[in-house]
Amino acid sequence: EKRPKEMLRPLRRLADVARRPAAAAGAQRASVRWMSDEVPAEAWLQPKTQVTTLPNGLRVATQQTFDETATIGLWIDSGSRYETKETNGAAHFLEHMAFKGTNKRNRLQLEKEIEDIGGHLNAYTSREQTVYYAKVHKQDTKQALDVLSDIILNSQITPGAIEEERAVILREMEEVEKSMEEVVFDRMHQSAFRDCSLGYTILGPVENIQNMRREHLLDYIKRNYKADRMVIAAAGPVDHKEIVRQAEQFFGKVATTPDDLVQPVEEKPYFVGAQLLYRNDEMGPTAYIAVAWEGVPWKSPDAPAFMVMQSIIGSYRKEDLSNIVPGQVSGNMTIQRIATKQMVGCADAFSAFNTHYKDTGLYGWYAECDEVAVTHCTQDMMFGNTCMAYNITEEEVNRAKLQLKTQMLGALDSTTSIAEEIGRQLLVYGRRMPVAEFIKRIDVIDSEEIKRVAWKYLHDREINIVGMGPLHGMESYPKVRNQTMLYRY
Repeated sequence: EKRPKEMLRPLRRLADVARRPAAAAGAQRASVRWMSDEVPAEAWLQPKTQVTTLPNGLRVATQQTFDETATIGLWIDSGSRYETKETNGAAHFLEHMAFKGTNKRNRLQLEKEIEDIGGHLNAYTSREQTVYYAKVHKQDTKQALDVLSDIILNSQITPGAIEEERAVILREMEEVEKSMEEVVFDRMHQSAFRDCSLGYTILGPVENIQNMRREHLLDYIKRNYKADRMVIAAAGPVDHKEIVRQAEQFFGKVATTPDDLVQPVEEKPYFVGAQLLYRNDEMGPTAYIAVAWEGVPWKSPDAPAFMVMQSIIGSYRKEDLSNIVPGQVSGNMTIQRIATKQMVGCADAFSAFNTHYKDTGLYGWYAECDEVAVTHCTQDMMFGNTCMAYNITEEEVNRAKLQLKTQMLGALDSTTSIAEEIGRQLLVYGRRMPVAEFIKRIDVIDSEEIKRVAWKYLHDREINIVGMGPLHGMESYPKVRNQTMLYRY
């Protein structure tokens, strides 16, 4: 099918932006380091995302694509961060309860209705967001929104259903505990943000799950499921006006947050420099280690630089045969150092991570290595990150920028991923950031900008260390902390 010329034009302009060299970026950098919630005049706003705010404060956003299927869902500004110590796990528990049946449809009717239209219904919970969405044929968006509103606003939270899901969640927790990476990151949040709700796990502790009651869930809904904290996002061959009309029909009576409602999230969490080690020599030969610095919030002007820094460090897995370039000759200096030391032992796998929250963040690295290589692994990973504050080449930065842009563009290849971007950005930025603007923000970053940001946030800063397994080779906190300022070319 031939696409209209007016729809092809923004794609050509976007391609032109992606092909522009990064030269002269340094001259532009001081004038284009916008806050992430500001709209630069140079940014192209196509393909256009239309946004309408209903009278109760709920935002409806749509973006048209050339697909036969559409994704529509509800993004809510709620998650484990909005829980108390006693109710930690309530947001995730509610996600499970949504599919147990409503006042209008029982569980079998819900499943049959979605199955009959060939749709897919899903939900997930994070520390700051809860999401419910459906992927359906383009003609069934109204029915999907009807089902979504029903499971969110009219869910039957009965004692019997709570007991049934309690057992399911406990089994899910057992599966999560088998993933060492998941466990390490949960421990990282608990250690780095130990005095606030951002340090809570998403599933909650076992005792909370065992003691979760109907009153806890209803209170969480009452406090957090408010119209001004909700975004309905739709992507696909959808009509914006029709989606707005449907949203007003199904969600128009949702209440707005009262001015006197006090939330657990009040102040910026304090990042704690600490070392939390779970030494267990019986776990086997592999040690699991992570080191984190305090990162930046979503809206920080330095957030794009952190994304590039994560791409510079990258990720590596020794047994991954899909790598076209062997690690020993990789242009990524960290990968090259790790890969060429396999004979004496170093990391079997590592990855950089960069997580943004509303008012803070976590940046760092995670690695899996043999117990005899813990010291080597830690030193090499600290060296790779610390060196960005002293010596980073334009070649390394440009390679990382291209990888980041390719990854970002490749992720937007479905209506579901587009809807997820829309919903998340409206919650964290208050607006939709066009792809062309994102590319422009990345393009202006050069090696001097990376040095500035790395020096500001990584050089001689407190770190949080978490380790699990046979850690007899793990250095003490002061020794690893010193590596944030002593390792350089």
